[in-house]
Amino acid sequence: MSVLDSTSTILASGVRLTVPLAFAACGEYLAQRAGAMNISVEAMMLGAAFTSVATASATGSATTGLVVGVLTGLVIGFVHGNLAHRAQINTFVVGLVLSALALGLTSYLITTKQFASHQVGTLSIPLLRDIPLIGEPLFSVRWPVYLLILLVPLTWWLVQRSRWGLELRAVGENPQAADLAGIKVNARRRQALLWCGALAGLGGAYLAVGEVGSFNQNMTAGRGYLVIAAVIFGAWRLGRTLLGCLVFGLADAMRLALPALGVTLNPQLLVAAPYLLALLAMLLFASQHREPAALGRPFLRGST
Repeated sequence: MSVLDSTSTILASGVRLTVPLAFAACGEYLAQRAGAMNISVEAMMLGAAFTSVATASATGSATTGLVVGVLTGLVIGFVHGNLAHRAQINTFVVGLVLSALALGLTSYLITTKQFASHQVGTLSIPLLRDIPLIGEPLFSVRWPVYLLILLVPLTWWLVQRSRWGLELRAVGENPQAADLAGIKVNARRRQALLWCGALAGLGGAYLAVGEVGSFNQNMTAGRGYLVIAAVIFGAWRLGRTLLGCLVFGLADAMRLALPALGVTLNPQLLVAAPYLLALLAMLLFASQHREPAALGRPFLRGST
């Protein structure tokens, strides 16, 4: 295999592994700008991966499975928001419990039934797919990938240009002042969690019925936590957050590609590489930029 072919293969694998992270990162970025540290993004992705495969197997439609995966993420976001904001349970505890529940429940359910394999279709763009090196990786992919072209600018516009986004950012920076201005702080945070749930669910569903076509135990393997790291890596800016997702995706692609290219490294080190990179990125970049001032802090006074 030539160097060009090897590079193209790694890039294609990196793009495929980046897409689920990018979907979820758009949602997590918006949630964190509202001050909602959403640890349950792992639960959203894993639960959506399972329900998308189960639905696709039952209906024969991977697209239907994708939609149900989005709904699953919405449900988990709804549960998280109500437990954290109405029941006033610590949001970090809620996120960890939901993630543990999703792992345990899906691990049990896959032992009870076998699911048929289904995948969404590939969409190739003529001429563009023939561009050397980047053509196949970027322009001959599963069709949900192109939803990022809409969702990335939409997420940016919602946060930076809409009135709703202005209120979200105010809630994330100074919830007391936002409350005095008549903004329902916890309601805005729950809305942000719903957006995060929908996009994280889309990311988990895409991983299952877009790339793999089936469900395996602990399928997301901590990707939800990588998404949180990507937001920190990106200094709570959407463009940098997506760059972080690409870095982690390429690191994961290298893990898969190096053995095939004849490069011998410790397998455990290769598996840990994306997570070690995430930890290093957090150490290098988190202290250089200020997170939203009220990130992860409960607001107890505002209306629910």
